[in-house]
Amino acid sequence: MSSTALAGLDAEWARCRWVWNECVAMSRKVHGLNKDAAEMVTCGPALLDKMLTEARAAMGWLREGASVPQQQIIRDFGKSRTKALKDIKAKLPMPQRAGMPRIKRKRDALPSMNYTRRGFRLKDGRLHLAGGISLSVVWSRDLPAGPTSVRVYRDSLGHWYASFVVETAIESLPPTGRAIGIDWGVKETATTTSDAHDLPHAQHGKTAGQKLARHHKQMARRKPARGKAASKGYRTASRAAAKVHKKIARQRQDTGRKWAKAVVRDFDQLAVEDFKPKFLAKSTMARKAADAAIGATRTALTEMARKHGRIVHLVHPAHTTMDCSQCGARTKHALPLSERTYACTACGAVSPRDKNSARVMLVRAGLNPAGVEGVRPPGALLPEAA
Repeated sequence: MSSTALAGLDAEWARCRWVWNECVAMSRKVHGLNKDAAEMVTCGPALLDKMLTEARAAMGWLREGASVPQQQIIRDFGKSRTKALKDIKAKLPMPQRAGMPRIKRKRDALPSMNYTRRGFRLKDGRLHLAGGISLSVVWSRDLPAGPTSVRVYRDSLGHWYASFVVETAIESLPPTGRAIGIDWGVKETATTTSDAHDLPHAQHGKTAGQKLARHHKQMARRKPARGKAASKGYRTASRAAAKVHKKIARQRQDTGRKWAKAVVRDFDQLAVEDFKPKFLAKSTMARKAADAAIGATRTALTEMARKHGRIVHLVHPAHTTMDCSQCGARTKHALPLSERTYACTACGAVSPRDKNSARVMLVRAGLNPAGVEGVRPPGALLPEAA
């Protein structure tokens, strides 16, 4: 990216950040007024748009920037505030609530600007943004259709990205007449009814743990005092740690996507445990569970199935480790995690614990497995899901 384009993006983000902070200040002011006033005062898009119009008329510096990203930052603020108020109204527990929008500080906030269709255009492989900013783009792939909007943002390593929103069509894959049950876990990220499609724990975080610990120790030694600017050594160590974290995240994403593509290619219907791994963060398995990236892998599987027109059945995880996949009997007590073999006292079936849970997914989804591997005979029709 040229220095001119970089300076233009930084200046545009400074204006958008100022608009966001003014929205936060207005929201807090309205909240204070509503405490004492008899009539409720709202802080909706109309009030904030009016504030932006008045500010652009009074400030030449703000007027130098394009109006599109400034208006869209108000929309982003509105979505964030609406979600926070919705969680408060629903009386969700504090750890589950989305917090109210906060001030974006210059040193901490990463730039992110959204441009609608009237705020950008593509010409000769270059991205032209409103405000006279022209960017040369390194394309990861061709756009399947004309984009309706683009978000330009910078990551923790200082790399700039442009994310386009386009309409895509379903890329249907040939039908296979097969179904698969998927159980999430920590020892293995995904255990399925097909041995060939099990996803072992990749341990990307553990592999990079030693290198990451070294950078964190350097940051701890060079940590600046409260209110003081960070030294060059601290910024160098911080950037090195961010680079390792980025690599780990990409490895996890790549592993999840490749596995998801293999599953979606070979099976028409997927019975997936509707597992929420958040509670594992408070357990003794927190580090290993985070390294397994269950949430990211599940998201990759869902997106891949939607892209290729496969059917996903989300199965409630309650008692899936206690039910027998053969006869449906339920054990009288929950199995401890150390017990890895499931033995049914009713029918005598014995199988690995996670394999039994994967087959339970198929049964609950109405896709009864035809054998140990949960694969129906070639040409057999799949039953309708319950």
